[in-house]
Amino acid sequence: MTAAQNFTAPGQGVRTVRSAEPAVTTSTARLSRPSGPSGPSGPSGPSGPGGLDRRRLLTGAGAVAALAFTMNLPAAGTAAAAELDARRITENPFTLGVASGDPLPGSVLIWTRLAPRPYEPAGGLPASRVQVTWELAHDEAFRRIVRRGTVTAHAEFAHSVRADVQGLDSGRGYFYRFRTGSWTSPTGRTRTAPAAGTRTSSLTLAAVSCQAYHDGYFTAHRHLAAEDVDVVFHLGDYLYEYAVTATGGARNYTDRRLPAHYNRETVTLEDYRLRYALYKSDPDLRAAHAAHPFVVTWDDHETENNYAGDIPENDVEPEEFLLRRASAYRAYWENQPLRTPQRPTGPDMRLYRRLTFGRLAQFDILDTRQYRSDQAYGDGWRTPGPESEDPTRTMTGAAQERWLIDGWRASAATWNVVPQQVTFAQRRDVPTAAYKLSMDAWDGYPASRQRVLAGAESAGVENLMVLTGDVHVSYAFDLKKDFDDPASRTVGTEIVTTSVSSGKDGAERPANWENQTRANPHLKHYDGRRGYALVTLTEKQARADFRTVSAVTTPGAPVTTAASFVTEAGNPGLKPA
Repeated sequence: MTAAQNFTAPGQGVRTVRSAEPAVTTSTARLSRPSGPSGPSGPSGPSGPGGLDRRRLLTGAGAVAALAFTMNLPAAGTAAAAELDARRITENPFTLGVASGDPLPGSVLIWTRLAPRPYEPAGGLPASRVQVTWELAHDEAFRRIVRRGTVTAHAEFAHSVRADVQGLDSGRGYFYRFRTGSWTSPTGRTRTAPAAGTRTSSLTLAAVSCQAYHDGYFTAHRHLAAEDVDVVFHLGDYLYEYAVTATGGARNYTDRRLPAHYNRETVTLEDYRLRYALYKSDPDLRAAHAAHPFVVTWDDHETENNYAGDIPENDVEPEEFLLRRASAYRAYWENQPLRTPQRPTGPDMRLYRRLTFGRLAQFDILDTRQYRSDQAYGDGWRTPGPESEDPTRTMTGAAQERWLIDGWRASAATWNVVPQQVTFAQRRDVPTAAYKLSMDAWDGYPASRQRVLAGAESAGVENLMVLTGDVHVSYAFDLKKDFDDPASRTVGTEIVTTSVSSGKDGAERPANWENQTRANPHLKHYDGRRGYALVTLTEKQARADFRTVSAVTTPGAPVTTAASFVTEAGNPGLKPA
């Protein structure tokens, strides 16, 4: 019996929600940023069936106190929480699996979270600290242990633990596990990055995004776990804030009932922690994390649909949204294999960062949510104009933009890869002069995009590749110096991975397939099914394979390669493989 089967909950009404991508035919207007029929919107109002009262008033002083609570750190000395004797834990505490992330040449971060009853607040543990040991070995049987240590699982961090394992060999694989009391975690596999300056013959990465639990099974993750890849980039929408019914939405469970507290939108810190527990209890997601190191970045749904900086989707008090953002960011850090420098302070979290894999690749991981200007024209698909084309608008914020371009100037890598969230290339909706663009994507921030492309050119970047999620479809784009001129020079490529499950089963050719392919001659591939992308980098070329599954509303669908493309080093432009 799975953990989910231990709980029953009556079905409740579900808030009407919808995804930002692709555009849908009906929506509810955003109160603070009105949108039209094709624009994105979120839940139908500040509260709804099974939800929390999102209109609760926070005074300035109250907001400060609440934010301080979300920053609550483990106490030291006599004020520290009591320690729980791990031998008293009578149920498996490793229900959420293990994960590793952000591989460096001499270290890797390993993670787990103790939750013997994952669908209960606090994971079924008391507000006590727990000692956890970890081991890292050359072999799966742990006969040749390389490093071991002890870490503390603090209740203040939802009993999550992380160990930044140092002093490792570069460019090699390891196995790891955790222990507490009489319990041993599943075994994970991970890899360190090649040493700086070394020549690496090849690197294979996977790109994934958008895994709405309520839209289907994580079958793509099960197949990804079996792939031979060096690292996985998760490009956002790791979870969704929307309600999940007792039967798991489109999963339509008949053998279990999820607790009633999932059937509401996430708002509080406890809401987000419980939602991560639901997602990480999925066996396919656990398998992918155990098989490969992940490099993660968020998009919007980890907090709230289509928020922009400190501007919420709906009309709530600013302090209330910052409290929600602080809660979402705190839970994100607790539940991902991220190092201590990424730990948030209140509603702020430095997530953009840089990784290098020898001389072959430099990865500049962006955050296009926390620092962006508000979406122009109330968001959605709109005709571009003075508001969207305002040169002061930014997708990344000035500091992150400078960091990105300065990093390119210092790069010695063959491939400069930018894992980020929303579609970078221009994407017209129709092949006529009356076209519209997505105000939530880089099309809504063209001056910001142009500064980034100009920065790459000035830095001498020859092989630029952007990795993207968000849109629940697979795209392959040539990046143009001037998107309005099809004959303009190609300056890079963009690989857009489809969703793991968001949007349910999808279709090979969505309804707008012909319009978009005709409207965008730099678009080389468009597929609306679920799956992930594989990218193999060598000194001579990059190859992208788009892997798709036939269905996610029923489990166990097979995976196939829908299309493959290559781009040559020094000669950007995608060609069928």
